[in-house]
Amino acid sequence: MQELLDLIDRELMPLSKDVKSDRRVYVKIRREDVRRTAQFMFRLFEPLRGRLSTVSAVDCRSHFEVLYHFTLSQLGLVLTFRCEVPRHDPVVDSISDIIYGASFIEREIHDLFGIVFRGHPSLERLVLPDDWPEGVYPLRRYG
Repeated sequence: MQELLDLIDRELMPLSKDVKSDRRVYVKIRREDVRRTAQFMFRLFEPLRGRLSTVSAVDCRSHFEVLYHFTLSQLGLVLTFRCEVPRHDPVVDSISDIIYGASFIEREIHDLFGIVFRGHPSLERLVLPDDWPEGVYPLRRYG
């Protein structure tokens, strides 16, 4: 695992790393580095039997956090890249053209949090009904 962490340091220059255990690592990246991170991880998929497990989001009141969870089966590791997305500018680049499976997850997060995935080919509704009010996002904290 240390080789991978050193490689992440060299290639991505993360803001921070938090090694929770030998099976769980969180890496904080800049919002503008999301696509570069996805491309980096995509290169590791084949040799490390990796995959994007899911993408999740959290409303932290002062900002949103988007988390990209990768599983590296060869190492028995879950590697999560975290980036902060400002409430006043809830936009982050889409990775759906790099990792096709992210397309539906980005649509779901857009529906539920209102985070815009710039460059996504079709951010149409996925979860909410078509008559759901515009600008109302059920997983945002209000107040």
